[in-house]
Amino acid sequence: MTRLLPPDVSEAQFDRALVAWGEIVGAPNMVSSSAAELAAYRDPFAPGEAVFAASAALRPASVEEVRAILRVANQYRIPLWTVSTGRNFAYGGAAPRLSGSVVLDLQRMNRIIEVNETLAYALVEPGVSYFDLDAYLRTHGLKLWVDPPAAGWGSVIGNTLERGFGYTPYGDHAAHQCGMEVVLANGDVLRTGMGGIDIGTSWQTFKAGYGPSFDAMFMQSNYGVVTKMGVWLMPAPPSCLLGEIQFRHEEDLEAIVEILRPLRLDETIRNQAVIEGGVRRAAGLSSRAQWYQGTGPMPESAIAAMLDHLQVGRWNLHFALYGTPALIDAQYDIVQRAFARVPQAKMLTRRYDGTAQPVDGGDRNLAGIPAMSAFRMLDWRGGAGAHVDFSPVVPATGRDAMRQYTMVKARAAEYGFDYYGGFTAGARHLHHIFAAIFDRDDAQQTELAGQLLRVLMSDARAAGYGEYRTHLAYMDFAAAQYSFNDGASLRLAETIKDALDPNGILSPGKQGVWPTAWRTRRGYT
Repeated sequence: MTRLLPPDVSEAQFDRALVAWGEIVGAPNMVSSSAAELAAYRDPFAPGEAVFAASAALRPASVEEVRAILRVANQYRIPLWTVSTGRNFAYGGAAPRLSGSVVLDLQRMNRIIEVNETLAYALVEPGVSYFDLDAYLRTHGLKLWVDPPAAGWGSVIGNTLERGFGYTPYGDHAAHQCGMEVVLANGDVLRTGMGGIDIGTSWQTFKAGYGPSFDAMFMQSNYGVVTKMGVWLMPAPPSCLLGEIQFRHEEDLEAIVEILRPLRLDETIRNQAVIEGGVRRAAGLSSRAQWYQGTGPMPESAIAAMLDHLQVGRWNLHFALYGTPALIDAQYDIVQRAFARVPQAKMLTRRYDGTAQPVDGGDRNLAGIPAMSAFRMLDWRGGAGAHVDFSPVVPATGRDAMRQYTMVKARAAEYGFDYYGGFTAGARHLHHIFAAIFDRDDAQQTELAGQLLRVLMSDARAAGYGEYRTHLAYMDFAAAQYSFNDGASLRLAETIKDALDPNGILSPGKQGVWPTAWRTRRGYT
């Protein structure tokens, strides 16, 4: 097989860089020739025919090693692609946007540096997963919860930088980050906010610091390598009520959103409540072949029979209440009365104390415990299960939610896919997540999934919606949707990129932001 080189770098130059990098990280922590090991840096769920491949991978263990790696990358003009643990599946995994880039894999930087129970925060490195942090809290008997995303094996820093979200009142991960350490492209080390004080005591307690604030600049960006991050943790409540409300009718979505929004705004429901579609709920309990063996989207009759048999709703609202039993009783009474307005709505609840560990994966997430149950979705279509996600944001109104749902469902059916999706509720907006689930060994399904995502993005933009996160293959297309004043946002992003990274070595193309050195690669795979 022909050796893959970084773009515009000769084999001799690359070999010299590899020797230098090997001296920095040690031979066992550099992947440069093993096809099997480099395969781990390919996207396992790649839609369509696009191939995003790494030429090598480096696994540093310290800030000093990261700085040394950057010196070599600048010397030879070799692009790096930074990942925390590389488990951002459905959005590209550990694969680089610019093929031939060297992956800077931070999984060995896995220290939990500090956990402060009094002030409820942790300071961690990129290799720390939600499972790791949760285990640390439990081992040390700390009365704090993490807020896990759907897959608990992911990096705390990686998920936060991608603006991921979870299920408890701390579910907006970017909002609950406080203080970063960042290595810039020139090797300079920055500590944001109160971390700018050498002997500071408030780095993880006050985000802004003094003067301009930079934390948000490193979210979903390629401006630096984040090597430490503070995250706020939720004090374990004395008890919690985990609720599910099942709704019978497709058109109930509009009422669900209209009832839920004021409950989120006044914080009766404080957590990131999830409005889960019936197929998505069913996929956690069964596989598609049990209910329908034909091609194309499941017919409505088969969906209805499946939902009746599994005793789940067309829509299923998952919410949680936290606090003392008396407080929960008062809040639950408000929630019950609010949703009683929806005909045939069915309420199910479970109560736990603050130390309980529910068995069900969904309940575990709501109780601040990482799980991996979300991966059951890969069995839905059968074969080598994979998925690629469409992730637009929608205002938290019933009209907008229903409009976006019907658009996505109809287009998905046109391309042969079931509507597997739902909404996660902020107070004023909804994250709408639709997954195109496909068998990656089926070339036609794989290609159609890729085509569907691009069409959905065009549909959303035409209706005034935009994505908050996207797969590698669509980063340029997503960035182009933000077109106000002929793309002023992207022009500013690339102006900053060129100033901070003149050689263009850090993650070129991430979120559609290309440095001058690689700007001609925009739109190409």
